[in-house]
Amino acid sequence: MKATQRFFPFNDDFRDPFSRDRDRVLHSSSFRRLEYKTQVFLNHEGDYFRTRLTHSLEVSQIARTLSRELGLNETLCEAIALSHDLGHTPFGHAGGDELDRLLKQDGFENGFDHNFQSFRVLSKLEKRYQDFDGLNLTFATLEGVLKHSYPYKKSFLMHLDDDFNLNRHPSIEAMIVDRADEIAYISHDIDDGVKYSLVDFDGLLQESLAKRILKRVEKEGLGRQDTLFRHRFVANLITLLIEQFIIFSKKNIDKYLSDTPLCATIDSSESLSIGFDEEIEKEIKVLKKFLFENLYRHQKIATKMYSGRECIRSLYRAFNADEYLLPKRHRTLLEKRAKHRVITDYIASMTDRYAIKTYKEIYGF
Repeated sequence: MKATQRFFPFNDDFRDPFSRDRDRVLHSSSFRRLEYKTQVFLNHEGDYFRTRLTHSLEVSQIARTLSRELGLNETLCEAIALSHDLGHTPFGHAGGDELDRLLKQDGFENGFDHNFQSFRVLSKLEKRYQDFDGLNLTFATLEGVLKHSYPYKKSFLMHLDDDFNLNRHPSIEAMIVDRADEIAYISHDIDDGVKYSLVDFDGLLQESLAKRILKRVEKEGLGRQDTLFRHRFVANLITLLIEQFIIFSKKNIDKYLSDTPLCATIDSSESLSIGFDEEIEKEIKVLKKFLFENLYRHQKIATKMYSGRECIRSLYRAFNADEYLLPKRHRTLLEKRAKHRVITDYIASMTDRYAIKTYKEIYGF
């Protein structure tokens, strides 16, 4: 036997299937574009702010930690986490909401959903193979992206029900990514918001979960006047939520594991004991409400998001009015796909800066 054969046991590929999925996502154009897509703060405002790319990396790191400690498939979690936001439009949720509104206004009742768009990116829109569309990912990764957030059974997904069984929960790994996503955005939105004085610790520390974190930071000998206070606060918040997730879930997870752990075997009507205990869940909900009222609705954020929605709206109307404003490749796609779908796919794929640039070119600014 040749020496090299020892290192390539997987059909001439040294990787397992989920490692291949992860690598294909990492090398995709859609993943690279996440660097210039808004999370909460518009990308061009400063290098400090999180983007969809940095957010996806943080979700991946947290999901890997949770899955490893719970004895699940760490690489599957990583592949789902890195893929879960590929379908987001420019300008964050505001852009997606506007595109959804425009489509429904024009009679396309399915509108726009970023989870389904991420699935489309992976299974159809990325082109890496001559004989078929998509990245050729495993079923478990595709299902995890499509169904990582509940509820799964939406009208526009009914044509996928035979393959993905929308009446059942996805893998535990997919559900872990959903909660890792929550841990990541709560913590980094606090970090970014405090850094740029959009939220302050006076209000934040009125919340019970924040008070827990304050006690941990104070045990490190740091006060609010210290330069490192914000960094240690956010780090302790992430650590606490990961610890509590593991403590609560570890005692329950065995009953959900089976001989086919990556298959959707659990009825979606069943409430799973994977996550946090009741007290932490309530505290997270209150903290999210605080962020919604004080950060996401902040005048500075609202102003930028209004501009983003206006950009999306104008591009959508322009492309519908004159298909020759579309790139040649997308005009070619009109021969085999519905016009609204081609336009939606094109706008959703844009980065913030590219959307703004295209808007200015079309409208002469």
